Amino acid sequence: MTNKEDLFKKIVAHAKEYGFVFPSSEIYDGMSAVYDYGQNGVELKNNIKQYWWKSMTQMHENIVGIDSAIFMHPTIWKASGHVDAFNDPLIDNKDSKKRYRADVLIEEHIAKIEEKINKECEKAAKKFGDSFNKEQFLSTNARVLEYRTKIEEITRRFSDLMTRNDLAGLKALIEELGIVCPVSGSRNWTEVRQFNLMFSTKVGSVSEQADIIYLRPETAQGIFVNYLNVQKTGRMKIPFGIAQIGKAFRNEIVARQFIFRMREFEQMEMQFFVRPGEEIKWFEYWKQTRMKWHLALNIPKEKYRFHDHEKLAHYANAATDIEFEFPFGFKELEGIHSRTDFDLKRHQEFSGKKLQYFDPELNESYVPYVIETSIGLDRTFLAVFSHAYTEERLEDGSERVVLRLPRILAPVKAAVLPLVKKDGMPEKAHEIMNILKQDFQMQYDEKDAIGKRYRRQDAIGTPYCITVDTQTLEDNTVTVRERDSMQQERMPIENLCMYIHRNIKPLEL
Repeated sequence: MTNKEDLFKKIVAHAKEYGFVFPSSEIYDGMSAVYDYGQNGVELKNNIKQYWWKSMTQMHENIVGIDSAIFMHPTIWKASGHVDAFNDPLIDNKDSKKRYRADVLIEEHIAKIEEKINKECEKAAKKFGDSFNKEQFLSTNARVLEYRTKIEEITRRFSDLMTRNDLAGLKALIEELGIVCPVSGSRNWTEVRQFNLMFSTKVGSVSEQADIIYLRPETAQGIFVNYLNVQKTGRMKIPFGIAQIGKAFRNEIVARQFIFRMREFEQMEMQFFVRPGEEIKWFEYWKQTRMKWHLALNIPKEKYRFHDHEKLAHYANAATDIEFEFPFGFKELEGIHSRTDFDLKRHQEFSGKKLQYFDPELNESYVPYVIETSIGLDRTFLAVFSHAYTEERLEDGSERVVLRLPRILAPVKAAVLPLVKKDGMPEKAHEIMNILKQDFQMQYDEKDAIGKRYRRQDAIGTPYCITVDTQTLEDNTVTVRERDSMQQERMPIENLCMYIHRNIKPLEL
């Protein structure tokens, strides 16, 4: 097992042990690729949602939000292309009876070659120390250049096969690359075939008369079919945006990557409607704006990268992904797409309703073009959580696990801890709790030694621990311990609210 695999296993275990993420229906042995958010996970998730929502709707005068229904008219999915073309290429291993996405198997093979490049870099860095020049090494080392050529060749062929929907070619490439089943280790593959990802259900009281409808596989279409309602009732002028946070459902064949790819997940999407001809300008604007949002989380910029699409969807004229370096490698976190006028024109065609905008400055009507920003909430949770997870060896030789979450995102902002469960300390601690819980998510803890309680709060990312002791009863002061530095300072109870407000600063939106 590699260090990264070991780290990822620890992160998954930590998420469960401390009430962040549980396997769904666990007492019934769970369900593959379905998870529940626990008491701390739901707070962190809601805080991420709020950060995104405020950055979109509160900080932009021309962006408003909606919350559209999960059930939608089935013709919507015909118009959007999902009924006919929302497929994944699947392949089965005959020995393990496991099913995989053929494209993911190839992408993981490419990622393994990239990992070899990283290992060559790490070896060279150790060998040459401070004199190591990474850029020069990557551009001149023979082995690295050989790996790079391999990656480019596989990527070129893979992209061509996907563009042509050449399923036989995908299988041939898998066999040629010697890709084995992660479970059986064999290369005994079936043919590749297409599989529609939408979940279907029925609406109606009698099953014979019921109509088939779909659980939405994305939240974007709910925005497009409400475009006219929002534009008219909000008297919105181009350019303007519509934001939405909501559940989506895909019958994914799942890689073993925890909450990274699930069958039920949450998206945070914003569709920005612009004049035809101005879409690339706005595409570049949102590309930079969204990256700034990620970097405001104080995660190093080296953990992010843009990945421009070589193969564009048929409706797009520009597309990029913001990728994040998870413990299992760089993967897509957010997509930014210039979708042209495809969506509104299709819904106009299928519904028979005009979805045009009259532009008073140009004195003409047109179907707006759309720039989409679409980010996975669960993936953002995993990015923030996995980066925050830190194992530390302290000066006294002891160890602690601390979640260095951005303070504004922490599930609990402060914990109140009576030093002992007697002498009036619990009562005083509850008094402080009652004052602070009006402004902050708080936690009270009186069980175990104070050091153990500090460790528990470190493990869930609580920025401040407030300890009530004998001196508190004498002079109304408490000890405040800061999570990251573990430094402590004494202050009056009356200063606590201002102190926490001042130090838990909102992220720059």
